[in-house]
Order: sequence, then C-alpha cells, then structure tokens
Amino acid sequence: LCNRLEEKMKDVLRGNIKRLKRLPAIVRGGAIDRYWPTADGRLVEYDIDDVVYDEDSAYQNIKILHSKQFGNILILNGDINLGESDLPYTQAIMGDGVEDYTGKEILILGGGDGGILYELVKLKPKMVTMVEIDQMVIDACCKHMRKTCGDVLDNLKGDCYQVLVEDCVPVLKSYAAEGRLFDYVINDLTAVPISTSPEEESTWDFLRLILDLAVKVLKPTGKYFTQGNCANLTDALAMYEQQLNKLYCPVEYSKKVVCVPSYAELWVFYTVWKK
Repeated sequence: LCNRLEEKMKDVLRGNIKRLKRLPAIVRGGAIDRYWPTADGRLVEYDIDDVVYDEDSAYQNIKILHSKQFGNILILNGDINLGESDLPYTQAIMGDGVEDYTGKEILILGGGDGGILYELVKLKPKMVTMVEIDQMVIDACCKHMRKTCGDVLDNLKGDCYQVLVEDCVPVLKSYAAEGRLFDYVINDLTAVPISTSPEEESTWDFLRLILDLAVKVLKPTGKYFTQGNCANLTDALAMYEQQLNKLYCPVEYSKKVVCVPSYAELWVFYTVWKK
C-alpha cells in the first residue's frame, strides 16, 4: 500500500519536488523502548521485544533487553554494553586470538557481564582476577546472559579465577604498593569519553588514573588491552592517545577497528605496552 501511495504521489506531483522518500514510523510511548543512540549520536531502532531485567543498583541503572537479532543486551545507564551476539568485542579486547594465555596471570577491570572471564578460563591461565564493583550486574548477567558468561559467574572463585566485588582503584593501588605484577591487564570499565569538553573532565581524570595504575601493575613484557570508542569519534580518540604520552613510564600502542554487532557502529580497541 505504501509503495503504491509513493508512486501515486510521484505521478500527481509530476516532478515538482526533487526527492520523495518513505521512512518507517517512529513508535512513541511504547511499552518497550526500541530506540537507542549510537556513540556518535545517531538514533537506531532495535528489534527489542522484551524487557528481561530493569533494576537500579547503588551505582547505575541495569537493563537487559532482548533483541531478535542480538539476543539479550546489557545496557548500563542507557549505554549499550554487550549483547549475546558480541563475541567480536570480547575477542578484540583479549587481543584477537594471537595471545597465549597459558600459565599467565591476568587482571580484568570491570567485566561484570562475565564474557571476558568465560573466554579466558578456557585458555588455561594460571590465575584470572576480575574486579567488578557491582554485584547486581554480576547477578543479572549470571541469570540472563548465559550465552555470554556460561557458568563462570555461578561462583566467585574457581580453579583458575577469582572475582572481587570491589572498587578497582584501591585494589590497583594496593597491588602497585605490593609490587604485584600481571602478564595482562584488560580494562573493561568504560569507553573513552565521547567529548573533550570540561563537563567530561571527571571521566577523563578517572581514565588517566586507571591507565597509570594499570601500567604500574603490568610486567615489563606485559600488555594492557582496552576499548576506545566509536571510530567516528576521532577527536576523543586522539585525546586518549595523548594521555598515553603522559604516563609515569613511556609506552607504545596499537589499535584495531572491529565491528561489534549490537553497537551498529565500528569500535576501536587499543593494545598498550611498556617501551
């Protein structure tokens, strides 16, 4: 019907307009919110058909929504974090399959969805320590994101891993004071801020603090993995790269762009190591 109407309008208007385009209707006030913005400010309509979980913790709003394409999607404070479809994200932040984690000591910052931990324990590490501040995220993902985390969040300790439900900053400071070092540090806390404006300065301060502390607990041959942000946010990514030149010791880095299915945009990941 819409196609016939479009053709009829073209015929009636007889070339008096230059462009005629039909768009899907925006559904307002629906019981399920299907519209979520990308990091670079575009609006995407997702095929969300169910609100699986929606609760406020002491730290953030936690939603898990079901998508027909992407499975259950974890959303924290309105930001899409990870869908069950998003193994490419986990693989990218672990080094894209080129690292040998056998017998290694690994520190995960954040990662409450359990995806990184689940993939790491398959690779026979010596010990993985995950530091996640929000127990409610862990519990929600343990129940509703099983395709991502498997059974690894059923217990906070396993043969080769432990989950600390704590703020990672004092933990990092304690490890640095003790001289404890890791082969790998994987930062899954937060993306690079999307803006360089003063309003984002507190987030940049946090990011710089985590960077410096993480490099301090890294072995001389170790690697630090983290997400950046959307590939379109070139100014924010450039500012992040400037921060890498301000750490307590000189570092080098590489970056890779990956398509993360549920994000609907290309995402940048960084690998950092000491010179």
